[in-house]
Amino acid sequence: MRPDLLALAAKFSARDESFALVTVVRREPPSSARVGDAALVTASGEYHGWAGGGCTREAVLRESLRAISDGEPRLLSLSPSGNAGAPRPGMQLLPMACESGGTVEIYVEPVLPAPRLILFGATPAVDALARIGEAMGYRVARSPDAAPQGSMRGAHVLIATMGDEDLELLQKVLASDPAYVGVVASRKRFEHVRQTLVACGVPPVALDRVFAPAGLDLGARTPEEIALSVMAQIVQHRRKPAVTKTETSSEAKDPICGMSVTIATARHTAEVKGTKYYFCCAGCRSKFLQREETR
Repeated sequence: MRPDLLALAAKFSARDESFALVTVVRREPPSSARVGDAALVTASGEYHGWAGGGCTREAVLRESLRAISDGEPRLLSLSPSGNAGAPRPGMQLLPMACESGGTVEIYVEPVLPAPRLILFGATPAVDALARIGEAMGYRVARSPDAAPQGSMRGAHVLIATMGDEDLELLQKVLASDPAYVGVVASRKRFEHVRQTLVACGVPPVALDRVFAPAGLDLGARTPEEIALSVMAQIVQHRRKPAVTKTETSSEAKDPICGMSVTIATARHTAEVKGTKYYFCCAGCRSKFLQREETR
């Protein structure tokens, strides 16, 4: 891989930013890509490097964003036959937009930061949860001072302060948009906390995200069992399929080649009679406009 892409990957990793590494693993001429060509795609849709021209870029960008979203790698095969090709286990078949033909196979690997576990409170159950989290590869923070509001975004947070500072902590945590919020409290006590926070202006929809009492109902009794039930709930919540936009709202079909184009990152568009069209490459856009001129 090119040194500049390795440097970019190191920079994004150091900043805990998700990205996908894209590598060409096979090609058939006349594809412009070469085996070993590589690119890096960020979660915001930035595309660095080279894994083929406009014929492959849109599909690679779309599948890279999907890989970042679901955390699953994929092996792509782009060819003129597209989905009409013979099915191959583990291979995702996509159409090649370029008339020049050729086939290119691309491996897309998401690189995601280690999940974070932020714990408030000093109880045996919290101690046990910290050990479990570390064993599972989570980055664990125990001190409130080590977890300022901004750093809790996307983290898994447990509040187990036994009533001390619950109100202040919950306001701070919810304002930071964490991935998970659990509170070790009885339903009765948390309902009192909830009513107080709503009276203080915290939106009820934000409080609906809180798991209280935290943990799955496993019949846990010991601190270690309670910690296990909380971690099981975190894993269940983390692995739950993300809710995504429907294809019709996030993607459009190229009217020339039929390829799906991600609307948010589309580089080639045209508006005709009040309708906006999206294209995988400049060539498809030109053909479309020429066709419209003759109508």
